[in-house]
Amino acid sequence: MWRNQSNRQLAPKAYLIRGFFWSTRNRILFWYTIILCFIFVGFIPAFRQVLYARVNSRVYSELYEKMKIFEELLYGESQTFDTFAYFKYNAINRIRMSDKRLIKPPQNSEELREFFDAFLGNQIPEDDTFLIVLWKGNFYKSSPRARPKELSSDSKLIQYWTTLTKGEQGEKIIPGSSIDSIIYLAKPVTLNGKSMAVFAIAHTTAGERGEVLEAVTVIIQLSAGVLILALVLAWVTSGKILAPLRLLAQTTRNISELELNQRIFVDGKGELAELATTFNDMMDRLQTAFISQRNFINDAGHELRTPITIIRGHLELMGDDPQEIQETLALVMDELERMNRLVNDLILLAKAEQSDFLLLETVDVRSFTEELFVKIKALGDRNWQLQSTAKGKIVADRQRLTQAVMNLVQNATQHTKNTDTITIGSAIYLNKVKFWVHDTGEGIAKADQQRIFQRFARAVNSRRRSEGSGLGLSIVQAIVEAHGGKVILASQLGAGATFTILLPLEAFQEKSLDEISRRM
Repeated sequence: MWRNQSNRQLAPKAYLIRGFFWSTRNRILFWYTIILCFIFVGFIPAFRQVLYARVNSRVYSELYEKMKIFEELLYGESQTFDTFAYFKYNAINRIRMSDKRLIKPPQNSEELREFFDAFLGNQIPEDDTFLIVLWKGNFYKSSPRARPKELSSDSKLIQYWTTLTKGEQGEKIIPGSSIDSIIYLAKPVTLNGKSMAVFAIAHTTAGERGEVLEAVTVIIQLSAGVLILALVLAWVTSGKILAPLRLLAQTTRNISELELNQRIFVDGKGELAELATTFNDMMDRLQTAFISQRNFINDAGHELRTPITIIRGHLELMGDDPQEIQETLALVMDELERMNRLVNDLILLAKAEQSDFLLLETVDVRSFTEELFVKIKALGDRNWQLQSTAKGKIVADRQRLTQAVMNLVQNATQHTKNTDTITIGSAIYLNKVKFWVHDTGEGIAKADQQRIFQRFARAVNSRRRSEGSGLGLSIVQAIVEAHGGKVILASQLGAGATFTILLPLEAFQEKSLDEISRRM
């Protein structure tokens, strides 16, 4: 369950009515209904057919067993496979003991007729089962005697059985009849190699299939109840599951430029919980970005307001004295130049997020470090030292990387004295290249070490006012991150500071070479 973490009341309307299928809940319920109906529509006929098949299988099994017993009595030995030997042995003994005419197989036609009379007279078939004997092409006897008209002596099925010359099984479907269909097993009876009669076992399926239809009716009724209950539960459950999404929509409506503290409380796990977490993370980033943007605009306005105020004040007080005019113009030009540098720095920071910010080329680290050392000597009177130079080549934007190192050196000169030492160097190890600038100046407090990389930020403990705009270290960080690296600061108050630019060598180099090849 999600809960809005803001103290502000949510909007009274969860969502507008825009049609039945606009709501995700309704769409889920609709497709859930379609799927369930499709399952039940396919399941009910399949269930009926399975029951029909099982009924037929059971009936055929009973017919086979009765035919086996008949053949055992008639021929004195089993004519087919003997699956239920023990059952047949007991059943055959009981039948033989009931009538002496069944003790031994018949030897002539008269004994055969007596055998049929004794067999049918001693059999009490199950309901809907009929034992029928056809003698020399005509109906002879049946058990029981009462038969449906579909099994009358002059019926087509009886007439068909009289023509059989070999055993046959099948099902005769009788449309519009009360018995539905007849499953039968019929075999000719031979005596001394001559066909004398046909013995048939028939079973009408109306009773079993009526039970099947009754079972199907019960299943349909139960299924309808289950379907309705499932839809109600699906409606309630989908409402609870999708409630976080409605809360997310309500929370989103309450978000504005001035109201960015809306969050969703995450309780549980799963995709919706992950969505809530992702939303909260996004809001954290947006809030941070808006706050940063607001502070950036305020700081930029403040930085630009100062030279504008200075220029306006001096121009308003400027007299007719040529010397005063020259001094005022020099001051105005200096302030305009400072404003120009500030604007250029802001433009550079804005471009740092663009894909074409870097113009990559192959750079020899050793010669590049030596060139940097020559350039930094002109920045002030310090004890300059080149500690070490790495041997190797990297792919980077030479101008941007030069700007980053020079900004670090400029920052070091502003916080050191003439007697302090500033050291630069480079090294390659563990698939990384690093450039560092170390000074023995006033150092940076631990509380300021993260803040000074923010735009317009300056160390609060600095004994002197920096001449820069407060964007130098932000520019360094933007350039280094564009190269896929990071800036590491190690410093203590009174013990100087070391800024290290750490760039990945292989991964970034392979990516950079691909970019260079695409440009060529």
